[in-house]
Amino acid sequence: MSEEQAVNSLKRGLAILEVFSEDRLEWTPEELMDRLGYSRPTLYRYLKALREAGLLSSTPSAGFTLGPKVVEMDFLLRKSDALILNGQEHLNNLTERYSCTALLVRRYGNRILCVASEQSAVRPRSSYPRGRPMPLARGAIARSLMAFLPRRHLLPLIESTIDDLRDIGLGSTVEEVHESLKRVRKAGYAVAFGEVTPGVVGIAAPVFDAGRSPIAAMCVTIAGQLVDGNMIDEISGHVRQAAAELTQSLSAERQAIAAQ
Repeated sequence: MSEEQAVNSLKRGLAILEVFSEDRLEWTPEELMDRLGYSRPTLYRYLKALREAGLLSSTPSAGFTLGPKVVEMDFLLRKSDALILNGQEHLNNLTERYSCTALLVRRYGNRILCVASEQSAVRPRSSYPRGRPMPLARGAIARSLMAFLPRRHLLPLIESTIDDLRDIGLGSTVEEVHESLKRVRKAGYAVAFGEVTPGVVGIAAPVFDAGRSPIAAMCVTIAGQLVDGNMIDEISGHVRQAAAELTQSLSAERQAIAAQ
């Protein structure tokens, strides 16, 4: 098998993991063949390898679900991810200062999801706990990330989510939305009122690593009745500062590794 064939085979195997979602937690082999278009021998070869690796589990009377290896890898991620390790202190500081939920949200590809959070609110209200993908075009987190993407990456994303962006009042055309996001970029943070969870204000600022595109966002969500304009300005300043300090920590750590 050539290198290219090996890579393609790996991609086809990993594509099986991609079909699992909150809406579809279990798949039968027949359903997977219909969804992916694999022949039965090919599919069973991949399923056997994924099951032996612990990435899938199955029972005789049921279909396939994600396996225990995923849990093990999540544990290792929490122990090794520089973003989480460096960001935890900032999450703690924000929740000590405000009755809120503080989240650290990572961007990968066209997905964003919470990787760490802390809560100090008496009755926290959050629609997206750790690990659940968030909307690409709604809320302060999405806006704080989109605003800092390079134009060549941002415009296709706006085009693909224009209906949602139009619904929340960012503009009716791609260029109008782009102008709205320029204002977010100038401010350095984004604020959203009830766009993801009703009655909740979200305030988010981007986190960078070595590149120009943001890798994550620091966010505070807080009940709308607890804040006014002045309080939102105050929280925004602290969120932006936390994101900037986390960016600095990640950059310093990367430089130290490179210098070794």
